[in-house]
Amino acid sequence: MTLSLTHKRSTGARRWLPVIALGVLTLGGCANSDIYSGNVYTGDQAKRAQSVSYGTITSLRPVQIQAQDEGSGVLGGLGGAVVGGLLGSQIGGGSGRAIATAAGAIGGSVAGKSIADNVDQIDAYEIEVRRDAGDSLIVVQKADTAFSVGQRVRLVGYGANLSVAPY
Repeated sequence: MTLSLTHKRSTGARRWLPVIALGVLTLGGCANSDIYSGNVYTGDQAKRAQSVSYGTITSLRPVQIQAQDEGSGVLGGLGGAVVGGLLGSQIGGGSGRAIATAAGAIGGSVAGKSIADNVDQIDAYEIEVRRDAGDSLIVVQKADTAFSVGQRVRLVGYGANLSVAPY
């Protein structure tokens, strides 16, 4: 009776492992993408004097920003390996089950990392601005503000840290 009860507990726990692994995968893909927005300031930018220049958008191209959250790819790979291994272990028996488990873990790891990397891509614009001073520059930022070619804009920031804002 004890053996049967223990077997039921391990089978029940095994059923929840894919759910837990998918939860880890989901949380791992939650990179903070607001840092790429022209509408969000970091803590060290607050209460700091910033330069302002003005210009006109001469080119606007949609691009993707790959978030720098390297941990999510690792979590995606590990979560995928767990789910793939669990699914593979349901196939066959004996040495066939071991091979299916290993193949599932490897395939799940590759798929999980790929999914996590794709989830961490952010829609953005490559915005080329011809400043009133005559020079041109390009700023890449999150596509959370509508821009158009010919639009007047402000360039706010200092050094290499600039944001484009409507004027």
